Amino acid sequence: MTKHSRQRDAIYNNLCLRKDHPTAEDIYFSLKPVLPALSLATVYRNLAMLEEDGRIIRIGSGGTARYDADLSEHQHLLCEKCGKVFDIMITLSGINEKAAEVFDGRINSYSVLYKGFCSGCLGRKK
Repeated sequence: MTKHSRQRDAIYNNLCLRKDHPTAEDIYFSLKPVLPALSLATVYRNLAMLEEDGRIIRIGSGGTARYDADLSEHQHLLCEKCGKVFDIMITLSGINEKAAEVFDGRINSYSVLYKGFCSGCLGRKK
């Protein structure tokens, strides 16, 4: 586990308070007023360290990465139109065991990313 720094703690705390799965740029712009010396490179570097430490997850699929500090079991949906990421609160119990039956190795974790369109992009509210 890496050492604490004021900027890393601010980035992590910012992410913990959010449910919008922000990009590094989103985090940077929200912290810049309170941490004027903060650079975008610092945000990316600290997000990588937090991910390596297992404190956050990175959600991405070919586009801009988004981040989540909620490590509870849940899945995500990426809207293919607006790019927002939404939580889907379901469990996929037994999926690791089923995958282990067909994979000759060790599985440490899994992630499922659904792709589709959010209700806002479809022009309707849920």
